[in-house]
Amino acid sequence: MEADYVIVGAGSAGCALAYRLSEDGANSVIVIEYGGSDAGPFIQMPGALSFPMNMKRYDWGFESEPEPHLGNRKMHVPRGKVLGGSSSINGMVFVRGHAEDFNHWRDCGAQGWSYADVLPYFKRMETWNGGDDPVYRGKSGPLFVSRGTRKNPLFMAFQEAGRQAGYPVTEDYNGGQQEGFGAMEQTVFKGERWSAAKAYLRPALKRPNVSVVRGFARRVIIKDGRATGVEIVRKTLVEAVRARKEVIIAASAINSPKLLLLSGIGPAGHLQEHGIDVVADRPGVGQNLQDHLELYLQVKSKLPITLYRYWNLLGKARVGLQWMLTRTGPGASNQFETAGFIRSVAGVDYPDIQYHFLPIAVSYNGKAAAEGHGFQAHVGTNRSPSRGQVTLRSNNAMEPPKIQFNYMSREEDWQDFRTAIRLTREVFAQPAFDKYADGEIQPGAHLQSDEELDGFIRQHAESAYHPCGTCKMGAVDDPMAVVDSETRVIGVEGLRVADSSIFPRITNGNLNGPSIMVGEKAADHILGRAMLPPEDAPVWMNPNWKKSQR
Repeated sequence: MEADYVIVGAGSAGCALAYRLSEDGANSVIVIEYGGSDAGPFIQMPGALSFPMNMKRYDWGFESEPEPHLGNRKMHVPRGKVLGGSSSINGMVFVRGHAEDFNHWRDCGAQGWSYADVLPYFKRMETWNGGDDPVYRGKSGPLFVSRGTRKNPLFMAFQEAGRQAGYPVTEDYNGGQQEGFGAMEQTVFKGERWSAAKAYLRPALKRPNVSVVRGFARRVIIKDGRATGVEIVRKTLVEAVRARKEVIIAASAINSPKLLLLSGIGPAGHLQEHGIDVVADRPGVGQNLQDHLELYLQVKSKLPITLYRYWNLLGKARVGLQWMLTRTGPGASNQFETAGFIRSVAGVDYPDIQYHFLPIAVSYNGKAAAEGHGFQAHVGTNRSPSRGQVTLRSNNAMEPPKIQFNYMSREEDWQDFRTAIRLTREVFAQPAFDKYADGEIQPGAHLQSDEELDGFIRQHAESAYHPCGTCKMGAVDDPMAVVDSETRVIGVEGLRVADSSIFPRITNGNLNGPSIMVGEKAADHILGRAMLPPEDAPVWMNPNWKKSQR
C-alpha cells in the first residue's frame, strides 16, 4: 500500500483533495477511511437528516466532557464515520461564510486566505442552480448547490417578518450580501443529498490512480523529521500505508489533532504525560476549539400546515414512498429553506447572529414538541470568544479524545444569547405571523428577565455541530499555529492538515462549504500550482453599522 499522496479521512476536505490531487493523472492517491459505505436511504434522503447523525453505523459517537457553564451537560458531538464524512450526515445547509471571516484569517497570519483569495475556489467547487452570477457563483463545479421550493407559506412568512422588523432581504447570502433574510441553500441535487463523496470521491475513484483503504489511522509514521506514511489497524492487523510525497490529514477538528498528538506533534508536556515521544513541540495542537451553539425558539401554529402532519407512521411512510419513487416531496429537502443573518447591536460590522427556520417544532433527535403543530427558528451567535480544547485521554489510539468546548465561558456569550432570544421574539411578533403564530412554546413568554433567560440557555443550548480550529493556520512564528498558510505542519516535513481544524476563527454559518473550499485550495498548494487569481468582488456592509443595529 503505497501512493504519492496519502489522505487520512474521506470527509468534506479529504474527498475534494482526492479529486484534485489525482485530476491530471500524474499522482497516485490513497484515502484512508475507517467508516463504511454511504449507501442507504437514511443518508440519501434529505428529509431524513436526523437519522444518520444519530446512528452508530455512520457517526463516531463522540461526546464532550461535562460543560461547566451549561449545567455540566455532556454534549453530543456527531462526526461522520462514513464515506463523505460529516457531509454525509449533516443538515446539508450550504453557507460559505462572510467575506470578513476570511479577511480575518489573513489578518491572523494566514496569508493568501483573504476573501479575494478564496472566492475563486468557492466558485470552482460549485454548480449553483440559482441563476447566472459570474461575479460570485460557480456553474461547473462538482458540488451541486440548490434552494428549496419554499412552498410552505411559513418560509416566506419568516422572510417577510424579518423585512417588517427592519432587516434587509438578501437575494443571495452566499453572494455579495450576507446580511438579511432570504432563501437558504442546500447541498441537494435532484432530491438527493449531494455529499462530498458523491461530488468528489466517486468521480475520483473512477480513475486508476485513486483508491480507498479501509482502516483505523493510529499514527503518522515520521522518520528523521519527515512523514513517510500512516500506520493503520485493519481488523487485528497493523499495517503501513506509505506516502512517496506527502501525508495529508483531513480527519475532522476532533480526529486531526488527536492523530497529530498520537504521532508526537503537540504540546510537549501533554505528550510526555502520555508517554509519547515528542517529534515537534507545537502547543497549539488541540487548542483553539470553537463551535456554534444554538437555541430553538418554538411557536405554536394556528393552522395545521406544518410538517407535523407527517409526524406519524402513515405520514412518514407516504413521504418516504414519494421520495423513493420520484425524489420529490417533503423528503427531497432538508426543510431549512429560509435563513437570516443579522447583527446583534450597533457597532458590530457584519452579522453575528444566524437563523435557520424550520416549519415544525422538533429537536435534532426527531422528537416533536408535545403541542403538535408548530414552527421554530434555530438561532445562535456566530463568533463566540469562548475557546476549548481536544486532548488525549491516553496513548491508546482507539480511545476517544477528551473534548472540552468550554461553551458560554465569557459574559459576552450570555449577553449575546439573551439579545438573540429577544430579537427573535421581535421577528415572530411581526404582522407576517399574525395568522400563523399562536403563542410561544419555548422558552415560553413567561421567561423574560436576564436570569430566567440564562436558565433556559443553560438547560437548552445545543451544539450546531460546527467544531473547528484545533490545528490553527497561521504565521510560522506564531507559537500557537499548527500549520502555515500552505497547510504544512510546522516542524515536520511532508505533512499537512487540511480540514476545518485549520480555521483560525470560526466562519459565519455552517462549516461544510468552507471545509470543502479548504480541500480545494490546499490541493493547489500541495501540487505547487499557481493559486487561482484573486477576485476583488464588492461586499455589502450596512452603511450605518456603527450607529444602527439594522
